[in-house]
Formats: sequence, C-alpha cells, structure tokens
Amino acid sequence: MTETMTNPFDYENFFIMFEKAGKHLYGENYTLQKRDMEILMKLTAYFGKQTEKAEELGINLSKGIFLCGPVGAGKTSLIRIFRALLHYDLRFLIKPCRDISYEFSSGGMEVIFKYSKKHFNKAKPCTICFDDLGLEPNSSFFGIKANIMREIILSRYDLFIVNRMITHFTTNFDVDEIENNYGFEVRSRIREMCNIISFHKDTPDKRA
Repeated sequence: MTETMTNPFDYENFFIMFEKAGKHLYGENYTLQKRDMEILMKLTAYFGKQTEKAEELGINLSKGIFLCGPVGAGKTSLIRIFRALLHYDLRFLIKPCRDISYEFSSGGMEVIFKYSKKHFNKAKPCTICFDDLGLEPNSSFFGIKANIMREIILSRYDLFIVNRMITHFTTNFDVDEIENNYGFEVRSRIREMCNIISFHKDTPDKRA
C-alpha cells in the first residue's frame, strides 16, 4: 500500500484498488459496503500512516487495532486485504486464536513465549493479528490449564510498553465481553495497546 500513496492521499482510487484486491482474495462477489466506509477510512488512515487523517479520526498510529463486530461483519477479510496491500517487509502474521489454543495442548507454556518474548526479528518486535479472539476452545497441557490468550496479551502488553510491540485483534466480543472472559486487567491493557474500532451491532452477516 505504501507504494500507492500520494500527498494528499487518493482515497477514491485506493478504495477501487482495495475492492479489486478483495475480489482477488475472496472472489468476484466481494464488494465494499457504504455502511462500512467509516471503518474503512480509519483502517486506511492507520495502515497507510496518514498522520493528519488518523488524528482527525481519533486513530493513534503508535497503537494496534482492536476490530470488533458481529459474526460475518467482515473483520478478518478487511485485515487480510490490508495486509496483502502492505509492502512485503511490513506484512504481519495473522493467527487464529483457536490454533494457538491447540498449540498449547501440545506445546505447553512455551507457546506464550513464542507469541510474546520470542516474537522478535533481529531484535525488532514483530506485529501480529490475533484473529477471532474469544473463539478459542479451553485447553490444557498435561493437566495444566491456562487461559492462554490472556497470558499472551498480558505478556505482549509488557513488550508494548518497553519495546513498542504492536498487536492487532479481530473479535466478535465487545470490550465488556473481553472483561468477562479475560478479566479487567486485559480489558484495560487492550484499551492502552489498541485503537478500538467497532462495527455497528446491527451489521448484517455478509456470508448470508
């Protein structure tokens, strides 16, 4: 995406390119929805590092993205398309939370370090998007039970403070549900780590 940027940024042409990329990834039926334009503008300002527009929209470029909304709203597809449009060196890992839960069942507590203290590339902190936070099943390792995503989030928060490690999330949960599932500490840290961007609760299921 950085290669397409002009000053001022040409949003209209970018959205045409974005929809074309969406069709490439998800088929010819993929289209941008007018109702989602506010969210798309915020994400474009963020991933395009459009400082003035981000400030206007209340987006902090030094934080991650917490993208929440109903099932089928299009959260993951938006993140995947933006990732595809980024320069290769800026692309981040997208990891389903349920896969991390399965990893814990075979790898134990080492999985926490894999996605936090060991998630560096040549001393540079790696960005990751945890996809579908809240849908991960309960798991245990030789009888040891852990809320694996809670532990990873708490660890990455510490690295955000010290190393500016960036973390993104997609989830069907709002911040209240995050607190119910992971505790107040996680809710508070996510608010500090991330820009909260929410689809309207009545957004229809685009898979229907």
